[in-house]
Amino acid sequence: MTANKPARKTVVPPSGIELRGAIYDRILKAVLEHRLPPGTRLVEDRLAELFDTSRAQVRDVLARLADEAVVTTIPNRGAFIASPTTDETRQVFEARRLIEPALVRRLIAQRDTDAVDRLRALVEDEERARALQDRPTMVRLSGEFHIRLAEYAGNRLLARSMRGLATLTCLAIFLYDAPHATACREDEHDLLLNAIARRRADRAAELMLEHLGHVESSLDLKAPRDEAVDLAAALMAR
Repeated sequence: MTANKPARKTVVPPSGIELRGAIYDRILKAVLEHRLPPGTRLVEDRLAELFDTSRAQVRDVLARLADEAVVTTIPNRGAFIASPTTDETRQVFEARRLIEPALVRRLIAQRDTDAVDRLRALVEDEERARALQDRPTMVRLSGEFHIRLAEYAGNRLLARSMRGLATLTCLAIFLYDAPHATACREDEHDLLLNAIARRRADRAAELMLEHLGHVESSLDLKAPRDEAVDLAAALMAR
């Protein structure tokens, strides 16, 4: 009697949409963790090789990132991680001051306790990264807090805008970070979240404005720093 052989698992390759999403997420994470600094050239052939895909797939991802202002495309030169100028950095914070208090109010109006719990878990992860002095993770989670808050507020267009604005903020922090500055002060996300959980809309909006002001004032908006980067090391890090 022949023993039954275990069924062979079929490996289903990711769809084009899934693959582009994975490449997008990997690049965005590398930017948020300061592994891909401003001005890094994103060579299509190299990215296609790293992600084992076609240049067409890579091109679609770069177009999406360019649409969100995370990538700058220069004719005859290629795509580069954005390098916000001092004036553009000020404009980023101006836009955030207009958008984020409204997002906070909208989130409170949703009365979504699950969203608050998910944001709380993100803040706890951020606090653990701070305790470990893991600055790349801390900076990324700080940006993700604002991106997730926008998503949970339920306005898809504003959430899309916030992804770009939060990422540009991380790039500005990389360029103009004062020696002892941090992406966000230690307890500000927690204080903001407490106000949201208590549905204190005016106080939460006020705390958001104070928070953004503190982040902007921590920057040293003078000559940006410049350094080379290994694309493979930046994107393939886990």
